[in-house]
Amino acid sequence: MDFQAFLITYREGIEAFLILGIITTYLKKMDQKKYLKWVYTGAIGAVLSSLVVAFIFQVILTGFTVMGSENYMKLSIMLISSVLLTQMIFWMNENSRDLDNKTQQKLSHIISTGSVIGMVTHAYLVVLREGVETVFFFAAITGGDITQALESYGALFGIVLAAITVTIMFKGLVRFPLKRFFQLTGVLIMMIAAGLLVQGIALMQDLGIIGSAMPEVYNIIEILPEHPIDGAQYYRDTGIKPLISGEVGIFLKAMFGYSHNPSIEELLAYLGYFVVIILWIRNSNIKKNKTDNLKRSFSIKRNKTNNLKKSLN
Repeated sequence: MDFQAFLITYREGIEAFLILGIITTYLKKMDQKKYLKWVYTGAIGAVLSSLVVAFIFQVILTGFTVMGSENYMKLSIMLISSVLLTQMIFWMNENSRDLDNKTQQKLSHIISTGSVIGMVTHAYLVVLREGVETVFFFAAITGGDITQALESYGALFGIVLAAITVTIMFKGLVRFPLKRFFQLTGVLIMMIAAGLLVQGIALMQDLGIIGSAMPEVYNIIEILPEHPIDGAQYYRDTGIKPLISGEVGIFLKAMFGYSHNPSIEELLAYLGYFVVIILWIRNSNIKKNKTDNLKRSFSIKRNKTNNLKKSLN
């Protein structure tokens, strides 16, 4: 859970700090430092709001537990978190090339209108979005105990490392392509999202919401049980210890939805998720490249036309 919490806060922190860094750098470059205090005000307000959201969400989750409906709440959180993480993958793919330009365009509009409220709101919403997503993901990886994730060393280390990473990037000490960073983190996020989807399907089968055409496609408990208890039970029944400890299995299950005996629906959902996402990203990039090439060729033709007009004049 610590590694999951680290990855989530690191990824969300990178995005928040990165956009805030672009905002503050642009304001300084445009000699608009008077807006900086409002950016910080919005960011701090968003952090406090995120903590309030975490508290409210925890109260709601506790209420479902008391009513005996916690499994249905966990199921909802798993599936919604999988959707949100998938949306994050799409966002990274769309914005990895020109995040800087898009942010500066928004700021130019806000500065031109002289709107202090607009500047505060922009910074507030940037950080709040990451904060609320973090709360939701924490609920998913801990089974509803958000406090457990908030108090983990992984969550704290993720935020600190995100701040250090962005600072290094803006200071120019290390040049690391933003697109490459989003690709690397995107792969891990994709695996977590697929794991949450599969765990949601397994929970639906346990609750009897859906059935299974093949409850067990294979069983490799003798190699890697998904939980130490499963490993201990296998050893008690056979007298043979599993090849790999269940401690590794429980980490892989929490992180990526691993199961030593998946149903056919779990297996197809896991593999199908990767196929669909990879094909979508591939087609999206092809369309984006075609659009960029058309814009580039149009710009070249326009420049040639302008140069021809100048030479005739």
